[in-house]
Amino acid sequence: MNRNDALNIINQYVKNQSLVRHMLAVESAMAAYAKHYGEDEEKWRVAGLLHDFDWEIHPTAEEHPSKGEPILREFGVEEEIIRAIQSHAPRTGVTRDSLMEKALFACDEITGLITTTALVRPSKKIADVEVKSIKKKWKDKGFAAGVNRAEVEEACTELGVDLWSEHVPRVLEAMQGIAGDLGL
Repeated sequence: MNRNDALNIINQYVKNQSLVRHMLAVESAMAAYAKHYGEDEEKWRVAGLLHDFDWEIHPTAEEHPSKGEPILREFGVEEEIIRAIQSHAPRTGVTRDSLMEKALFACDEITGLITTTALVRPSKKIADVEVKSIKKKWKDKGFAAGVNRAEVEEACTELGVDLWSEHVPRVLEAMQGIAGDLGL
């Protein structure tokens, strides 16, 4: 399974462009972490791209991502990637054991906060977002209320990275690198 194969799956199952952009954001963050850890960047990209591929067809916590698992198998997605996707949703009960699983969990929620922070900037450009802006928005629990801050903190602890000096800067830089694809 390579990135083009993953994009074909996304094109088949995802129509909402905001969701596609979210998956691209997570992909970019996963690539940054793969580089940081010296891991297989293509594999980590695919995990980031596919982690929410089934959200439109299984839009409930009870269904996503569990019901997407057999679809991924039909497409020949590696078990390591399927497991990472399952583990990114705590409700599945799949533990996060590998570095890739921990990174996917860490990257998912924070990309939403970063995107929302960019969208409230006058320019609406992610290039204008700084870590301090994200930190300020983080403290406002009403801002991007759908972002589970407790999960983000838990994920950073599991991954062994500091939220503000490592995680947010790494993910922000990765997302800034694909600003055009994100519409930001």
